[in-house]
Amino acid sequence: MTTTTLTNKNQTIVKDCLDYTLFSWSAQGNLNPINVAKGKGVYLWDRDDKRYLDFSSQLMNVNIGHGHPKVAEAVAQQMAEVSYVAPSMATQVRGELGKKLAEITPGNLTKTFFTLGGAEAIENAIKMARLYTGRHKIITQYRSYHGATYGAISAGGDPRRHAVDSQQMPNVVHVENPYFYRCPWGTTSPEACAEMAARNLEQIIKYEKPENIAAILMEGESGTSGCIKYPPNYWKLVKEIADKYGILTIADEVMSGFGRTGNWFGVTTHGVEPDMICMAKGLTAGYIPMGGVIVQDKIAKHFDNNYMPLGLTYSAHPISCAAALAVLNVYEEEDLINNCRTLEPYMNQQVMKLADKHPSFGDWRNTGLLGCIEVVKNRTTKEPVTPWNAKAPQMEATKRMAAKIRELGMFTFVKWNFIFIAPPLCITKAQIDEGLAIVSEALAIADEYVV
Repeated sequence: MTTTTLTNKNQTIVKDCLDYTLFSWSAQGNLNPINVAKGKGVYLWDRDDKRYLDFSSQLMNVNIGHGHPKVAEAVAQQMAEVSYVAPSMATQVRGELGKKLAEITPGNLTKTFFTLGGAEAIENAIKMARLYTGRHKIITQYRSYHGATYGAISAGGDPRRHAVDSQQMPNVVHVENPYFYRCPWGTTSPEACAEMAARNLEQIIKYEKPENIAAILMEGESGTSGCIKYPPNYWKLVKEIADKYGILTIADEVMSGFGRTGNWFGVTTHGVEPDMICMAKGLTAGYIPMGGVIVQDKIAKHFDNNYMPLGLTYSAHPISCAAALAVLNVYEEEDLINNCRTLEPYMNQQVMKLADKHPSFGDWRNTGLLGCIEVVKNRTTKEPVTPWNAKAPQMEATKRMAAKIRELGMFTFVKWNFIFIAPPLCITKAQIDEGLAIVSEALAIADEYVV
């Protein structure tokens, strides 16, 4: 194939994608997507053979890295046996995956309802909580994201919900986060911020009437809202309050689950056993779409004699189950969760060197390999280099940082004044250094805006 022919083919691929498909969270008229040809480990290559370090595991889901042959083998083997059956049927792989999840989740979480992804996991967890408790209100945090379907986006506090506010799901109540860097109560320690946030939560519960509240829904560890690291006492305080009023706790582990925080699940880091865990992303490492809600025995038993009005055509899809089982085996066989724990202090140490170099470096929040640099114009006032929920004219610094990162051969999630760092758990110290050198170049751009 000649160079001209190859170039024409590459241009046709992008043109067809732009002409005939819609891209998420974007105005469609001025897009320039990376034309991906292949992926291996922590790297992607475009069709011009330019290599990109994947420093956010795409959308914090490709936890085992790209192109792992064991997942492809498991999917092909399952495909040869049976590709699809109705979710009312039993398959060997479904039972094996359910049993494995019961083994790795904390405490008495034993039965899983499988979904297609994280948003559907949230939707069905909310339904289940309301059915089980007979209550209707759901409490969530303002700085949170739980998915893009109507119920899930209503539950989240991410400003992307504003476009559909007039059609939002009713009976969602939002509370403040324990965001110590910008503490709403001006506290002087993370623990004090957590105590004030818990006090705020309990007061809101009283205002809303405890007997009306079905569940408190929180991320296991904060993700795309800025990795607002929970103080060490916060989840326990929330659980104590929930138990006091007979309210269920739902941990959204879609992003923080499956080794991302250095444990199987983020709540494990906090020593808490929630009533439900929502999962997706790292469950299959993004190789095949899949999610799920795993529930405690008491909830599962409620539906032994009560009709459970939940269903999805592709629930417990055998191909997805096979991919998930293979991915869970990779975590264990390659000791990836321990690798995450081992690399956490190295990542923290190396990132903090950037703080000494760049006056735009405001804050670094990280748990395991789920981290975010908050970029500011002024460290004293903490004015962000790009405002929260910025309009297009205010996005100059963010766009320049993102463009520099791409130019230098890296993909990572950049949002407002946040640069996310959440690489695959198979990353090495040398690859961390490679990525942080590129982040440093982006921060040099942000330094131009410091006042």
